[in-house]
Amino acid sequence: MENVTVVDHPLVQHKLTIMRDKETSTASFRRLLREIAHLLCYEVTRDLELETVEIETPMETMQAPTLKGKKLVFASILRAGNGLLEGMLDLVPAARVAHIGLYRDHDTLQPVEYYFKAPSDVADRLVIVVDPMLATANSAIAAVDRLKRRGANNMRFLCLLSAPEGVAAFTKAHPDVPVFTAAIDQKLNEQGYIVPGLGDAGDRMYGTR
Repeated sequence: MENVTVVDHPLVQHKLTIMRDKETSTASFRRLLREIAHLLCYEVTRDLELETVEIETPMETMQAPTLKGKKLVFASILRAGNGLLEGMLDLVPAARVAHIGLYRDHDTLQPVEYYFKAPSDVADRLVIVVDPMLATANSAIAAVDRLKRRGANNMRFLCLLSAPEGVAAFTKAHPDVPVFTAAIDQKLNEQGYIVPGLGDAGDRMYGTR
């Protein structure tokens, strides 16, 4: 699909398989989500712009590469997004963080916002929106809508699993926001869950099944 990157690294796919298994414990699921976030973060930041600065090594002075511009913003869609967020902060600890509280109404499948907090200067930063699941895409679309209203204009969306319906809906609503995912599964079921999927990521991460 256009503007969609599937991260098919063997380690990503291996860890994802273990996470899909219904017998995987809460502790293991949480650890694996953090680990896979490291790998996904590596891919979504692959093309960040660099500049050179002068440093002094124990041997000599040199021109060395460093990230250019203002620090990134990781925008977590609560609550499950925090599982990816924590792993990404391991790699980019200086990143700013935005939180977007959304829950899905189980009757309408539409998102309901209950919390929003983001850096005031998101317009000047690359914002990476994170949520493990891109199912109906309603929450993801609402989150990006909200960030755009705040002024964000350079965004990427990162998820663990996605459904074809969600990818299509999201890319139609926000064609300017690239999507990064570890897998595109078969479909959504009647309840709006990804099939075969891995269940509810938030419930599995926090043991609230």
